[in-house]
Amino acid sequence: MSQTAQKPHLRLVPPGDALARKAAAGAEVDADAPPSDPRAAVEDAFRRYAPLVASLGLRITALRDEIDDFVQEVFLRATRGIGGLRHQGATKAWLVSITINVARQRLRVRKLRKLVGLENQTEYEELVDPALSPEDRVLLTRMYRALDAMPVNHRLAWSLRHIEGERLETVALLCGCSLATAKRRIVAAQKVISEAVG
Repeated sequence: MSQTAQKPHLRLVPPGDALARKAAAGAEVDADAPPSDPRAAVEDAFRRYAPLVASLGLRITALRDEIDDFVQEVFLRATRGIGGLRHQGATKAWLVSITINVARQRLRVRKLRKLVGLENQTEYEELVDPALSPEDRVLLTRMYRALDAMPVNHRLAWSLRHIEGERLETVALLCGCSLATAKRRIVAAQKVISEAVG
């Protein structure tokens, strides 16, 4: 279960494009019935959804060097419950939920490692797509540095809402909180982002 050798880059995505990107990523994936064998089901899900899991994980965590391990962890967790899914239409949403949980755990570990001095600050300049304009590269770097400084739950809620373009109800569901809490987290995170990027 390895990814392609070329490392992905972080990009700015215009608000309208986030939903189009998600629709394109999942447009062809729900056509066939899922395999009845759990192992075959995981392999099938990996073929269909590994790029989605990788890109979502990268945009939320910016852990480019760990993205292969990230994807494998998501699908390792998926092996424990994929046999219990009743229909294939649930596979994508279920994997996104696992991806968010793995992202939350990895971000918390990274924050703790930074707190005790075991992890250096991420060099976002190396992660940002070189094809972007210099202004966009600076903007994206500042945005991810601001995300690093905020509580993990705020980061997840804001990322799901403003990077992934999810509806507030979906953000609350994926974050495991009430709609009011999701809104509060997004507003608090937006204040930090706005101050950081001007």
